[in-house]
Amino acid sequence: MSNNQTRSNMRSSQRNYYVQGNVVRKAAPVRRNEAQIRRVEHAARKNRDKARYMNLGYVVFLTAAVLLVAVTLLGYLKMQSELTTSIKTVASLERELNDIKLSNDENLDRINSSINLENIKKIAVEELGMTYAKEGQVVVIESAGSDYVRQLKSLQ
Repeated sequence: MSNNQTRSNMRSSQRNYYVQGNVVRKAAPVRRNEAQIRRVEHAARKNRDKARYMNLGYVVFLTAAVLLVAVTLLGYLKMQSELTTSIKTVASLERELNDIKLSNDENLDRINSSINLENIKKIAVEELGMTYAKEGQVVVIESAGSDYVRQLKSLQ
């Protein structure tokens, strides 16, 4: 026999006996009359009926809780859908930006390859009369970190 069965048998055997002075006597079984049994059955039936019954306030509370959860869930799903749509839109715009950058780089390469610097130099010197700067004609101006320098008076 296991320990649990032994303990159970000891408990049930302890219930059948009682101590009176220094003598252990066998306890007489407790008999319930039918009135007591009916009262217990009636109380049990009442408790079962109470457990089945839900009053209006409880039903309203449960309905409100379910509606709140449903509204929250629908809001979450809507936000999730908007986020997915936004991510797709951003990805589409990034692809478009990359295509435009690629096209711009190709156009810049095409323009740079079509420029003939020797031809420009020949036209500048021969047709426009331009010459190279001589010593003393180049003035270096220190920049204070800006991208351009504004000339406020003549350098000569």
